[in-house]
Amino acid sequence: MTRVGFLHLSICSLPRDEEPGTKTSDGGSNKGKSISTFQASSVMASLGNAGGTSNPMVMLAPKTKTKKKHFVQQKVKVFRASDPVLSVFMWGVNHSINDLNLVPIPVMLLPDDFKANTKIKVNNHLFNKENLPGHFKFKEYCPQVFRNLRERFGIEDLDYQVSLARSPPVRGGEGQGEGLLLTSYDRTLVVKQISSEDVADMHNVLSEYHQHIVKCHGSTLLPQFLGMYRVSVESEDSYLIVMRNMFSHRLIVHQKYDLKGSLVSREASDKEKVKELPTYKDVDFRNNLQKVYVTEEEKEKLMEKLNRDVEFLVRLKIMDYSLLLGIHDVARAERDEDEAEEPGCEDEADPDNGLAPAPLVGSYGTSPEGIAGCMNSFKPLGPGEFDPYVDVYAVKSASGAPQKEVYFMGLIDVLTQYDTKKKAAHAAKTVKHGAGAEISTVHPEQYAKRFRDFIANIFA
Repeated sequence: MTRVGFLHLSICSLPRDEEPGTKTSDGGSNKGKSISTFQASSVMASLGNAGGTSNPMVMLAPKTKTKKKHFVQQKVKVFRASDPVLSVFMWGVNHSINDLNLVPIPVMLLPDDFKANTKIKVNNHLFNKENLPGHFKFKEYCPQVFRNLRERFGIEDLDYQVSLARSPPVRGGEGQGEGLLLTSYDRTLVVKQISSEDVADMHNVLSEYHQHIVKCHGSTLLPQFLGMYRVSVESEDSYLIVMRNMFSHRLIVHQKYDLKGSLVSREASDKEKVKELPTYKDVDFRNNLQKVYVTEEEKEKLMEKLNRDVEFLVRLKIMDYSLLLGIHDVARAERDEDEAEEPGCEDEADPDNGLAPAPLVGSYGTSPEGIAGCMNSFKPLGPGEFDPYVDVYAVKSASGAPQKEVYFMGLIDVLTQYDTKKKAAHAAKTVKHGAGAEISTVHPEQYAKRFRDFIANIFA
């Protein structure tokens, strides 16, 4: 009887559906060590046959079946990506949000919260072993701070979790600075690979950044930093930071500019220009006679945000940032949509990849969840329309503009401080181009003034 009771407890302790791995005292995973349903059923059968019909195990059989079904269902939730680092990242975000939901929200953030981190180490991880490596580590930096920032930017943790963990991020984060960029499957978030030095820089400015976001009530052109993580697989560390996508999850960007207010070496290369969506620069902006057509009221709002953000960057001695400008041409998007609807133009989805296909660029997703999911419950948006709560960097063109456009504007590459390297680069460029040249590597105050003057003149 004692043996039967122990077996029943083991089956009841099978892992829950929502959490695919938990840390044990030896650093391993409870899920990997849980008795499998098949093993449990086999042992029960043998015990039942040995003890005859009077064996009390017969009374437990219905419960066993229920638990077996529950265990099989949890395998639906997988964290499958082509790259094991991404699989662990998805698993880690899911795990960390679930854990954070159990922690009360503090009344106020303390200095220690800006240095804190949570770590989990998983060894001999057997659950979902087709998609997750057997050994990995996951670290989240300053979880309480980033939870507070997500709240101030109007992003709920559950939506954040679904957008990152439901399907793997894909390549194609447009613009948003240097380095490897991935976009969440619903295209609302960008996952950027950064260096350990960038992590240190982020820690250095995080407290001031948080204060700035509090003061401006989340109304900013700065990147919206939402989470920072380290993923360790096979003794290699990958550092990832999550931001809101500055471009739209549904409106295609047809032209893209990276503007610094400098004209020295600020022209897209021939190699860049042949890309499907090249990143043009300051010289190209002038040569193309490009302008941003918004109302005077919108211009004032944008410049107010820009001036406030730039003053913040100057205080932190940060320079070399850019204004990322994306342009959506409404008429062109409508033409492309009409052509795509013609017979023979639709691509068939691959049913064998085991993944739900990501929504096509320029369309809504079919998910009722995630950051953009709430939009499905409202009336469909027309051409060139957007939800300002989701596409927070978007501005419509003025009614008298030459063509109907939507502009996306935000500041990128905001972690570069004016340190010894930049001072040396400034000296070298001054020697090469002369003291009066508009080189990009200059003192933060000088950089800010030139940058603001240039941006103020991009408007029609």
